[in-house]
Amino acid sequence: MTTQYRDLDPVNDFAPLAKLFTVEMQDPTTENGLREDYEKHLERILCLKVATSEQGEVLGFNWLTRDRNEQQRAYFYVVVSMIHRHQGIGSQLYKQVEDVSLASAIHELRASFPDTLPESRAFAENRGFTLISHSIGMQLELEKLDLQPFLELATDLERQGYEFTSMQALGNTEADQRKLYLLNDVTSSQTMGTEGEHSWSSFENFQQSVCHSDWYNPAGQMVVIEKSTGKWVAMSAITRFEGQEEAYNLFTGVDEAFRGRRLAQAVKAKALLFARDVLGVKMVRTNHNSLNEPMIAIDRKLGYIQSPGYYYMRKHLA
Repeated sequence: MTTQYRDLDPVNDFAPLAKLFTVEMQDPTTENGLREDYEKHLERILCLKVATSEQGEVLGFNWLTRDRNEQQRAYFYVVVSMIHRHQGIGSQLYKQVEDVSLASAIHELRASFPDTLPESRAFAENRGFTLISHSIGMQLELEKLDLQPFLELATDLERQGYEFTSMQALGNTEADQRKLYLLNDVTSSQTMGTEGEHSWSSFENFQQSVCHSDWYNPAGQMVVIEKSTGKWVAMSAITRFEGQEEAYNLFTGVDEAFRGRRLAQAVKAKALLFARDVLGVKMVRTNHNSLNEPMIAIDRKLGYIQSPGYYYMRKHLA
């Protein structure tokens, strides 16, 4: 069989690419969601090639995007349908990724894929990639959760001088979004198992990629404020992505200076209450760095059980 490689057709290709993401990467993806992601990041996409048969069937694709913070770093996917693997298609798609990266002054490539796909890890390791981290999945059936003890904890913490609120209740103003950005940035860089990297290059970048995203729900952005100082000290963000039946807990973090006070348990309980009573879901999912033992322990206390996660790998280019 002769395989052809061409540029993405933005009119006809998103449907088969979404199917490949959903089936081969075990990442439920819609055609519209993929198109929106493409349009949002178009200026940073360096390569997006599609492999097809002579009859025009989409067999696989690559997708290379420059990091929004580090100009010399890029993230990529190489996805090939199961029945068309071991024919050199994945190797050719990856070669295109590396060739474009070198021509674009990219010094570091990163990739992520489900930990249930050992062949993907082997493919990456055979091309010089090493493991950065393992993100484990966690899931919780809300019907099995007794939230009352954790909500009582939140009430006790309120008596100690902490305010539990949300971005919606605060007004979701730009000033509050700036405080949310700083809290996100500080607590995520302090997460155990990370390398202290920052997720956003600036507030403007955070506002565009988070606050202006379709999935951003101000009512599900829970924050904790120390009343005496006005300092934002903890948060838990939850949402329900389009087309999904469950909610996703995007991030829960506590400023290092305020850890050990059970703020994470309480604010996460508030987020779960919102998911159950407002979003109307029965299941919540999240992911944690496998080395972030304190947060994993909190989730287990809440009743989460481990589910499939992701490997994150990188390669330094010459």
